[in-house]
Order: sequence, then structure tokens, then C-alpha cells
Amino acid sequence: MYRWRKGGRFGLAHPSQVNLVNALRSIFLFTLAFLWHLSPVEAGHKEFIAASPLPQYTQECAACHIAYPPAFLSVDSWLRIMAGLSQHFGVDASLEPDQIKLIGRWLASEGGTYKKVQASPPHDRISRSNWFLREHRRVDPDVWLLPSVKSPAQCNACHTHAERGRFNERELRPPPGMTGGFR
Repeated sequence: MYRWRKGGRFGLAHPSQVNLVNALRSIFLFTLAFLWHLSPVEAGHKEFIAASPLPQYTQECAACHIAYPPAFLSVDSWLRIMAGLSQHFGVDASLEPDQIKLIGRWLASEGGTYKKVQASPPHDRISRSNWFLREHRRVDPDVWLLPSVKSPAQCNACHTHAERGRFNERELRPPPGMTGGFR
């Protein structure tokens, strides 16, 4: 490593200065890598697994549909959904008060906080959120009506690893009855 030396001459830096610069460079690169790792959703990554999945959430919610990753909706949306379980999208999904409190607290801690979910979708439906509609814009509307799909809420009809929070496009499969491929 070169630098200006006393007397106005350009020459090799002292080895201790080279070590300091290399250490600072390493710290900087490590910090960048660490911060990149902390925000997979914002980086466009398609894995939305919660840090520690709540078994009660999976057990109760996955009885009717996949246990959606909490990052798919804002905390406000999740809290409204939990407050209205007696009319949960046309179904009575009531739970015991202690279960509501436990699941609600977990959803509040794991709910999406990034830009894509800040605006709550109409009726707090994931399938009506702007990001969902943008991601599925090439899906023919007839696909949602297939008996093997039934609705946009059935992620696992096409996403082979939806239960694990993985929605990678390379892991898509056409659902039974779909003619052609994805547009």
C-alpha cells in the first residue's frame, strides 16, 4: 500500500497502517454482508419464514389454508384479522381468547414492516395486495377458477414449497388442469 511520506515523497506505507486499513476494510465488508443477510424480503428474496414459527398459528390457520407467512401483511392488518375471527372471510374461525392473544402477539412481532406491506390491502386480503397482484399479473384469471386451485388464496396449488415460506419462481409447478404455462 502506498501513501505520501514525510518530506513529500510517495512510498510504501508502514506495515501497521496497512494492517489497520485491511482490518477496517474487512469490518466494512462483513457489516455489509450482515446487513444484507438481515433483510431478505427487501432484497427481493422469496423466503418469508418467521424467525420462530408458532405451532398454534400453524395448527389453527393451516387447517383451512396455508399458514401464511406473517411478513405478507402489516401488523395492523393481522390485528384486524385476529379481532374479526368470527367473520373470517365468510367463515367463523373463532378461537379461545388465550389463543387469540398468543397468536395475535406473535403476528404483531413477526408481521411485515417493509415498504411492500405498509399499505393494507382491501379487506386485509393478501391476494388483493398490490405486491400480490403485481407478482401474479401474468397468471390467467381462469387459473384461479380451476378445481385444483379454487382461489388466489391457495398458494400451494402452484408454489411447491409455500408451506415452508418459499415462493421462488423456479419452484413453480402448473396446477392440474392448467393448459399451457404461465404467461
